[in-house]
Amino acid sequence: MTVVERFMRYVQIDTQSDPQSNTHPSTAKQKQLSQLLASELLAMGLADAHADAFGYVYATIPSNTNKKVPVICFCSHVDTAPDCSGTHVKPILYMDYNGNDIVLPDDPSQVISMKDYPYLKEHIGNSIITASGLTLLGADDKAGVAEIMSLADHLTKHPEVKHGTIKILFTPDEEVGKGTAKLDLRKLGADFAYTLDGGELGTFEDETFSADGVVITINGVIAHPGYAKNKLVNALKIAGEILAALPGNEWSPETTDGKQGFVHPLHMEGLAEKATLEFIIRDFDTKQLAVHEQKLKKIAETVLARYPRATMQFEVQEQYRNMKEVLDRYPHIAQHAATAYERVGLSVTREPIRGGTDGSRLSFMGLPCPNLFTGMQAIHSKHEWIGARDMEKAVSMLVALVGVWEEAGN
Repeated sequence: MTVVERFMRYVQIDTQSDPQSNTHPSTAKQKQLSQLLASELLAMGLADAHADAFGYVYATIPSNTNKKVPVICFCSHVDTAPDCSGTHVKPILYMDYNGNDIVLPDDPSQVISMKDYPYLKEHIGNSIITASGLTLLGADDKAGVAEIMSLADHLTKHPEVKHGTIKILFTPDEEVGKGTAKLDLRKLGADFAYTLDGGELGTFEDETFSADGVVITINGVIAHPGYAKNKLVNALKIAGEILAALPGNEWSPETTDGKQGFVHPLHMEGLAEKATLEFIIRDFDTKQLAVHEQKLKKIAETVLARYPRATMQFEVQEQYRNMKEVLDRYPHIAQHAATAYERVGLSVTREPIRGGTDGSRLSFMGLPCPNLFTGMQAIHSKHEWIGARDMEKAVSMLVALVGVWEEAGN
């Protein structure tokens, strides 16, 4: 199969993860793709390929060089985001894209236009893939999965490409922040890694947000609503006032970009007696997380002061940290990637990720891991699309990259 054929096959398997689940993986359906990938890797001749009970796929491409080369891992995640349906994905291949607006057939109100997505201009005359209008496509991150699988297939068929030991890793639950929760790093046995979870052709990412989560629990005072005068303190109303007190023109995802951090209310639930607000806190400067959290706490305390009989708990949970703090200690990882990009005719575009990847957690677990491009665009939405050219170039870049590492061995 070509990388495009692999991709279009994989996206039709529903692997949406669930942030409210406490199981590993968060949805059992993710294992369907994991098991398929393991069987395909076995068919390629990778004897140790397997999917474990938690939905992780491990496999090894043995070294074919006499040089001593660090063990490199390539990683992508099998799950798709909870933000948009991933059920019954119908991928559509548009051959020789002509630059016109693309009206998605299952919902004509969904239109992918060059005005909204200028990167489409780079794909005129080439093939692109979209969903049908009712679901996301799943390029995040099945594009990365297909590209790594195509790399494995290429290397097993072309022994003339010299390389050290290569580890393949596919993870579940990246989209819900649990992509490394049950990962066995000792079994993986890699020295360095790269995730394939990036966007435009030529992008290279070694910097992410640092991230915390905050849960505010508001305890009101319940009373029968018919006899509640001077008794009832409604926790839902207090929660609403806290949300209303957040700044309207700053400090939020919808008002920030670049290196600006934000505080984002993500989930609210409760009853009149008790309500919870869940927030995500993001900043590229880890020290600023505490500043944001104190500001949020002050806003909540100011609201609560108007309700002396209500109480509040304010809980902070660390989520992940900016991988640049680790990767700056291993500059050769980025240097080797830059060389591989250049060998396939690409210039490196470095940009920070306004989010996180498995690479963030892996780096702090002891496996330094920047992020490579896949070509994915408009992720987590019904407008998600990807260019065949970008996926093919990603595979060529990976083949070049394993060669660069082999040449640097001794």
